[in-house]
Amino acid sequence: VQCLEMTTKRKLIGRLVPCRCFRGEEEVISVLDYSHCSLQQVPKEIFSFERTLEELYLDANQIEELPKQLFNCQALKKLSMPDNDLSNLPTTIASLVNLKELDISKNGIQEFPDNIKCCKGLSVVEASVNPITKLPDGFTQLLNLTQLFLNDAFLEYLPANFGRLSKLRILELRENHLKTMPKSIHRLTQLERLDLGSNEFSEVPEVLEQIHNLKELWLDNNSLQTIPGSIGKLRQLRYLDLAKNRIETLDSDVSGCEALEDLLLSSNMLQHLPDSIGMLKKLTTLKVDDNQLTSLPHTIGSLSLLEEFDCSCNELESLPPTIGYLHSLRTFAADENFLTELPREIGNCRNVTVMSLRSNKLEFLPDEIGQMTKLRVLNLSDNRLKNLPFTFTKLKDLAALWLSDNQSKALIPLQTEAHPETKQKVLTNYMFPQQPRHDEDYQSDSDSFNPTLWEEQRQQRMTVAFDFEDKKEEEDNSGKVKVGSIIAKMTILSCLSIFFNGDFNH
Repeated sequence: VQCLEMTTKRKLIGRLVPCRCFRGEEEVISVLDYSHCSLQQVPKEIFSFERTLEELYLDANQIEELPKQLFNCQALKKLSMPDNDLSNLPTTIASLVNLKELDISKNGIQEFPDNIKCCKGLSVVEASVNPITKLPDGFTQLLNLTQLFLNDAFLEYLPANFGRLSKLRILELRENHLKTMPKSIHRLTQLERLDLGSNEFSEVPEVLEQIHNLKELWLDNNSLQTIPGSIGKLRQLRYLDLAKNRIETLDSDVSGCEALEDLLLSSNMLQHLPDSIGMLKKLTTLKVDDNQLTSLPHTIGSLSLLEEFDCSCNELESLPPTIGYLHSLRTFAADENFLTELPREIGNCRNVTVMSLRSNKLEFLPDEIGQMTKLRVLNLSDNRLKNLPFTFTKLKDLAALWLSDNQSKALIPLQTEAHPETKQKVLTNYMFPQQPRHDEDYQSDSDSFNPTLWEEQRQQRMTVAFDFEDKKEEEDNSGKVKVGSIIAKMTILSCLSIFFNGDFNH
C-alpha cells in the first residue's frame, strides 16, 4: 500500500518495481519511470534512491540539463531520456560505471564527452537524431558495446580505430554524411547488422567484404554506381538493400551471397540482371522496379522460394516463360512496362494472390490465367484488352478486379459473349475494349454515374458474376433460377443506360 501511495503522489507511470517492505527495512526502489510527465527538470526525489536505482526513464519531457546529483546514482544500469531538450551530455556521466544502456536520442546533443570511456559496461547506446558531428577517441574504448544507433546525425567520418569495438553486433549510421569507412572496420567480426543508408558513399567500402558474419546490410539512397563482385564474399548475408542509387551493373559474383533472402534494387539504372541471379536459391523477395531493364534472365525461374517479385517501371516487352517455375510466388507486379502478352506458363504460379499489370500494352490474356485460383487482387487497368478469357470464371477468390484507373468499385460484373472471330466464349463489360489512358483526359467515372441508381445495384456489383452456364444448368433442385448471368446482363444494360443517358462518351 505504501508503495502504491508513493506512486500516486509522484505521478509515476509505467514500470515501478514493488518495494520489499519488511519490518524495520527501508524500501528499495530500483526502477522509476517519469516518461511523458511534461517535466522541465529531473525530479529531486529521485536522488533519495541513488543507492538502489537501476533503471530511470525520463522519456518525452522538456528537460534541458542533467543535474550533477543524477550521476551519484552509481547503481544505474539503464538511463533513458530520449525526446527531451538536452544540449549536452555532462562529463560527470563518467561516474556511472555500472551503466549498460543509454538512450539520449531525439535531443540537441552535439558531442559525447571523451570520458564516456569510463562507462566501460555500456552495451547499448541509442543517440540517433542529434546534431553529433564526430565521435571522440574515448568512445572507441567502450569495448563491451554490442549495439550502437547513430542515425540521423551529422557524422562525416568515424574514428580510425573504430574497429576496437569488436563486440558490436548492430551498427546503424543511417542519414549521416559518411563517404568512407575506416579500415579497422574489418575487426568487427561479430557485426550482424550494418545500416549505411542515406549517406554519401560513391562506392561500396571494400572493407565490408571482410565482415564475414554480416547478415543485414543497408546501402540504399547513396550514390553507388557499381556493385563489386567482392560483395559475394558475404556468404551469411540475408538482407541487402541497394535501392535508390545509380547502379548500372550488378556483378555476377553477387551469387556468392548464397544465404540472401531479400534483395532490393529499386530505383537504380540497371539495364540487365546477371544470369547468376538464379543461383540465389533462398531469395524470397526481389525488387528491381524503377530501372531500365529490357528483359529478365531465364534463370529467374530458378528462384523457387521467391514470394514477392516487383519488376514495375522498366522497359520490359516480355516475360520469360520460366516465370512459371516460381511456384512460391504470392505477389507479382509488372506495372508500367511494354508487355504485349503474358507467357502461358504464368498460369503455373498458382499461389499468387496479388498481381498487378497496370499500364502495359496487353491485348489479350492467356487462358491459363484461370489456373491462378488463389488470385484475390488483379490490376489490369490502362492496357489494350478487348475482353477477358472465359477461364476467369474459375477465379472464385477474386475480391478486386481493376480494369480502369478511374474505376469506382473493386468489382464490376462481367457478361459472357462469343468472340467475333474465334466464336469462343469470352467475358466482357462496358469497360472493353480498353483505351490507352491519356492523363489529360483522366476523370473519375463517378462523374458519369447516377449515385442513387448505382447504390440500388450495389449487391449485384459487389460480386463478379461468373456463373455463366446454359439455362438448363441454371435451375437448381428447388426450381429457382441462378441469377449469375441474368444479373450480369441486367447490370450491364443498366450501366450502359446510365452512361449513354449521361455525359459519358465512349
